[in-house]
Amino acid sequence: MARKDNLIVGLDIGTTKICVIVGEQTEDGLEIVGIGTHPSKGLRKGVVVNIESTVESIKKAVEEAELMAGCEINSVYAGISGGHIRAFNSHGVIAVKDGEITKADVDRVIEAAQAVAIPTDREVIHVIPQEYIIDDQGGIQAPLGMNGIRLEVKVHVVTAAVTSAQNIVKCANKAGLDVADIALQQIASSEAVLGEDERDLGVAMIDIGGGTTDIAIFHGGTIKYTTVIALGGNQVTGDIAVGLRTPMSEAEKIKKKFGCAIASMIDEGDTIEVPSVGGHKPRTVSRHILGEIIEPRVEELFELIKREIMKSGFDGYISSGIVLTGGTASMRGVTELAEQVFGLPVRSGVPDNISGLVDVVKSPMYSTGVGLVRYGSKHTSETQFRRGGDNVFNKLLYRMKGWVSEFF
Repeated sequence: MARKDNLIVGLDIGTTKICVIVGEQTEDGLEIVGIGTHPSKGLRKGVVVNIESTVESIKKAVEEAELMAGCEINSVYAGISGGHIRAFNSHGVIAVKDGEITKADVDRVIEAAQAVAIPTDREVIHVIPQEYIIDDQGGIQAPLGMNGIRLEVKVHVVTAAVTSAQNIVKCANKAGLDVADIALQQIASSEAVLGEDERDLGVAMIDIGGGTTDIAIFHGGTIKYTTVIALGGNQVTGDIAVGLRTPMSEAEKIKKKFGCAIASMIDEGDTIEVPSVGGHKPRTVSRHILGEIIEPRVEELFELIKREIMKSGFDGYISSGIVLTGGTASMRGVTELAEQVFGLPVRSGVPDNISGLVDVVKSPMYSTGVGLVRYGSKHTSETQFRRGGDNVFNKLLYRMKGWVSEFF
């Protein structure tokens, strides 16, 4: 197959599925030219627990995407999530040497903001500038070329467990792929589903995956808060499997096909056929019972999310409401239940401003994959892991050692 260097590939390594999205940056914007998915069996709560199973799933998803796009995939932008993710806001100050702020000054002030003690078992994934302050004048987004004596910056720093990041890179390498960069999944998803107006006014994006729920709060056009809850759609599937006495694989199918997050939205007469365990015959069950199993678990998850948002102190900033993404967000009744719990406008987030295979990827479950492609198109010139050359696994260690020597 032909190699196309202008293609950008997103690799979403999720707890329930591995998704590979191939995009091409055209004059009209982002065009999706290939997609490959495969069930994920080597992850638990967003963290790799079985390298071989994960590698096999990645290979199969990549093969499917290569066939659809008609190209060879060599380099990817990989997403990372899990309960090990920690984020905090930091602040840096420098004196401007020549009166006019240069690129070197901007780099220096960001370095100053990063100069905080981070444990050796953690890796910095993102340092995102929130705003620059020049001589006490705040709210500046682009300080280059401006005059000033004192330059400050507020940044959002995202860290991950080094071993978790290494394992993602290792799995991609074993599948024959270079990792161009690693991105936090909710930051990637936000690239695909959030509008500029929402980011300015204030919005909370909630990505409900299989094993984790990722939360990101934006206000004033920049990210203010990120966190990960180690709970997701798999908890709902587990409840269905226990409540209806059916295998987990069948419970997942029932959830996707018949699931509804508000029991009162289901007609009393609706029934579903439920496969039994141990070779027993399938049973016919009222669909209303399924709703009564799903509703309390989803409501509990939303209550946990609400508590996290309140704890962050940014609950007063989300004026435009909440955007739900991830596989669970496409279930009937989820947005309505979320509106009841949060008391805010809630919408389902699907990738927008794309062309090509729009019908295929226009679903909340593909927001991270499409977002990784968009993240890649914005950061191609500043990737930490270059294509070719050294093994990316070694580059990750080198990057981590650089941070440690700088901090200590």
